[in-house]
Amino acid sequence: MDRDAYHNCCSLVKIPRQSYEQFWSSHFVDYIDKELNYSKFFKKYLLPNHPCMFSKRFTENWKCRKQWVTEEGKPHFQNLLQEFDETSVPVANCNAKEYNANPKQLMPFKEFIHYWKEYIQNGHSSPKGCLYLKDWHMSRDFPDHNVYITPIFFSSDWLNEYWDTLDVDDYRFVYMGPKGSWTPFHADVFRSYSWSANICGRKKWLLYPPGQEDFLRDTHGNLPYDVTSAELKDRGLFPQFEEACQPLEIIQEAGEIIFVPSGWFHQVYNLEDTISINHNWLNGCNIDIMWQFLQNELSSVQKEIEEWRNTMDSWHQHCQVIMKACSGIDYSEFASFLKIVAENRMAFLNACSSGDSSDYSRHLSETLTTLGPYHAAFDLQRVAHIIECLMCNEDFKRLDHSTSNLQLETMLQQIRDTIQATRGQHLLYQE
Repeated sequence: MDRDAYHNCCSLVKIPRQSYEQFWSSHFVDYIDKELNYSKFFKKYLLPNHPCMFSKRFTENWKCRKQWVTEEGKPHFQNLLQEFDETSVPVANCNAKEYNANPKQLMPFKEFIHYWKEYIQNGHSSPKGCLYLKDWHMSRDFPDHNVYITPIFFSSDWLNEYWDTLDVDDYRFVYMGPKGSWTPFHADVFRSYSWSANICGRKKWLLYPPGQEDFLRDTHGNLPYDVTSAELKDRGLFPQFEEACQPLEIIQEAGEIIFVPSGWFHQVYNLEDTISINHNWLNGCNIDIMWQFLQNELSSVQKEIEEWRNTMDSWHQHCQVIMKACSGIDYSEFASFLKIVAENRMAFLNACSSGDSSDYSRHLSETLTTLGPYHAAFDLQRVAHIIECLMCNEDFKRLDHSTSNLQLETMLQQIRDTIQATRGQHLLYQE
């Protein structure tokens, strides 16, 4: 991040997001084929929460685009089997519905490839249905493979930084699916950003700007499983469907990377046999959207079990337990998440002053160094703002924090002191 980008946003409390009206009638997003510096991407797409597509030039040097793909542009089954063979992978059945998703099972990678080859030979059909390998944590299973490089535009990634610190999970995925496989209508976890790169094959994306999903709810308030279903035209079931804009329809070619912003609901189809890599990620530009999502999730849980409010001494804590079971995180873990992000950036800025980078990992050091001290300072300011919101939140104040070591007031003061110190040493004023 450069100095101008930092000074344009360093005083922001509420991220100003322009109206999404330009996407209501347009079927075009910006296509980036030339070099783009990070600060321009930050200002033009991250802050306003707008989608875009990167050309295949941004993935042309990835090993997987050579090793996983034949000269004809098809999945290279032989090479893939040599790499992954007996690895257990999650596979969904696109022909089955479980709630608003597809049920998954674990199977050996070689068994899925055997199915896929038969599926192609049978004219893209099978009595087993249309199976789709998805949400596979390939990078976690094979950390030394290094078959792709996360573009700098997506490298400010608090979500995976946090889970890497805990060393228990991540939000980096590989998808492999035959022609006809698809993902039902949804928005991404915690309302995070996502980026998705086609290693081979083609996808069709249907995207709705934030807020439009409310017009797609049925009379019970539920979102559709398939946004293209004819039943959405039944005004008795979906009374506001006609008020929704048409989805943004995007065809993604082999090698291209799509940036899907926070809270954009979408449905995705594989138009050919396709392999893709996807990351979910969060940072200072959309952490406020995650915080609002968590408040909405908790509110929904509270409404569901309101009738037991006066009969349970630990009702508020039970709401947190249910919320974590449904969404994957509760308020206490969210506070821990913010704490780790802040500590890493304070360590980085202190290292910039002292020249000692021993307080954080080499990989994180490289990422923070590439993004620079301006970005670290911006991140700290965004963390500080959300911590202030959290501390003022009545539901958070009701929780028992006696067993935690969060000490958010102390953390806030440390953030302010760190930013002030780095300003005093002119780290945030250098070219």
